[in-house]
Amino acid sequence: MKKIQILTLLIVIFVSFSCKNDTESVKKVTKVASETEQKLENFGIVIHGGAGTILKKNMSDSLEAAYKSKLEEAIKVGHNILKNGGTAMEAVTKTINIMEDSPLFNAGKGAVFTHEETNELDASVMDGATLNAGAVSGVTQIKNPIDLALEVMNNSPHVMLSGKGAEVFAKEKGFELVDPSYFYTEKRFKSLQRIKDREKAELDHDGTTAFIDPFIKDSKFGTVGCAALDKNGNLAAGTSTGGMTNKRWNRIGDAPIIGAGTYANNATCAVSSTGWGEYFIRAMVAHDISALMEYKGLSLQEAAKEVIQEKVPALGGDGGIVSIDKDGNVAMEFNTAGMYRAHMNAEGELVIGIYKE
Repeated sequence: MKKIQILTLLIVIFVSFSCKNDTESVKKVTKVASETEQKLENFGIVIHGGAGTILKKNMSDSLEAAYKSKLEEAIKVGHNILKNGGTAMEAVTKTINIMEDSPLFNAGKGAVFTHEETNELDASVMDGATLNAGAVSGVTQIKNPIDLALEVMNNSPHVMLSGKGAEVFAKEKGFELVDPSYFYTEKRFKSLQRIKDREKAELDHDGTTAFIDPFIKDSKFGTVGCAALDKNGNLAAGTSTGGMTNKRWNRIGDAPIIGAGTYANNATCAVSSTGWGEYFIRAMVAHDISALMEYKGLSLQEAAKEVIQEKVPALGGDGGIVSIDKDGNVAMEFNTAGMYRAHMNAEGELVIGIYKE
């Protein structure tokens, strides 16, 4: 901040002499320098905690308060990092850690169960400045998968590691492996049993009869994610999930897929997705939003709306995204009844939402 102020002063002094006290020129240069300073100070953060049939009538006051409280706690962690000059990537990962540690969300501690009554977790991160990325899928002993995704990005030659191999890598890098029982929550286990009883959770190949029941339909939601812009103009995004309740055969959704569940590019935006992963992979949702901005000249909101409200539903999928562009504009777009979401800008203004408004 001091460097910017000194630079501004030097520019003003230089122009003052070169223009022979041309007051109007000094004012113009001062204005440009001031606008540059404000732009460099711009930052913001946006998060989601999953989308689905989230209706006010089905939500108790206490549960609604719990979700709002956790969303606020999480986003303020990231916002403080950005406010103090931290990186977008640090803000993204630390914010997601808060949601991974909460049983409220389908990520980390609150991960859903597979058909075999285990927990398989996926996560990914992407750096908008370098287009570097890291991801893990199908891990069963990693408390915070987003941290391992970051480790893959920073300290391996690869983009994605899976299953036991990812956990061998984690151990080599000093990660503490937790007992799989850490992820057990009664609510998630009962959800699995309920779905098994109804025998309707398997995806049908024709894509038309799966998830007719609203409860079963929402068994795929709950993913958490974050996108951020830091004071240096760098974007980052991350996504973490337990996947789909009753999933089989080591199924992997969109969350760890770069371009589908996560994407960040300083030229456009940073995006994190939540929804029916199979369709988000096919539509390459996160990258498509960036591409529409880069190649078609759409705004972030226009691009997000086209992908989430038109392209994904046309395929038969649903869900939502949170995103922030290089100028700090935010989009929180979803085609479901609700999406747990929050946003904070450089001024510290906080917006929290759950239902469609």
